[in-house]
Amino acid sequence: MLLAIIYIICAYLCGSINFAYIITKMVVNVDIRKVGSNNPGTTNVLRIAGTWPAIFTLILDAFKGFIVVFFAIYISDSFSYSVMVCFAVLLGHMFPIFFSFKGGKGVATGLGVFLALMPMPTVIAFSIFILVFLCFSYISLSSICAALSLPIGSYFCGYSLEAIIFSFAIAMLIIYKHKSNLKRLKEGKENKSVLFKRK
Repeated sequence: MLLAIIYIICAYLCGSINFAYIITKMVVNVDIRKVGSNNPGTTNVLRIAGTWPAIFTLILDAFKGFIVVFFAIYISDSFSYSVMVCFAVLLGHMFPIFFSFKGGKGVATGLGVFLALMPMPTVIAFSIFILVFLCFSYISLSSICAALSLPIGSYFCGYSLEAIIFSFAIAMLIIYKHKSNLKRLKEGKENKSVLFKRK
């Protein structure tokens, strides 16, 4: 029991490691929280530091979520426990103790945790992300659509009610973190993103 609690605390602390901040500091020597959109996440890294730093941020944020949830099975084989670990990692990423509880929006880390917890619905959600992005070039809109598709995919893939409710709750939290993006989308002021710019 004590080990399970300690692991959840470690999951939160691991989630609190902000790779957007670390990578932009290393690459362009700026505080990601004070430039661009001020959000310490992959999209702002893309805007401030470029494509490859953003890709590395995405991979590392997803990996930290995946690896912690993947190894949770060695602490407890209960699905409910894995859900708690997932929530701890995402909470750490969105509200990190190391950065005054102001973190990212949870999309990349969500990709990692759900890939470990519910692979097939996550693959579906990621595919929808890519499709929406290719059609409209809005990362925020792609993220919102992917988040909404996760509980739907969980339902059609036959996951338990607990899994569906949890994925829905996280989807709502991710959408809430995108509230400023939703406002800009409604007003037609949201910036489109280009991954690889032509020289």
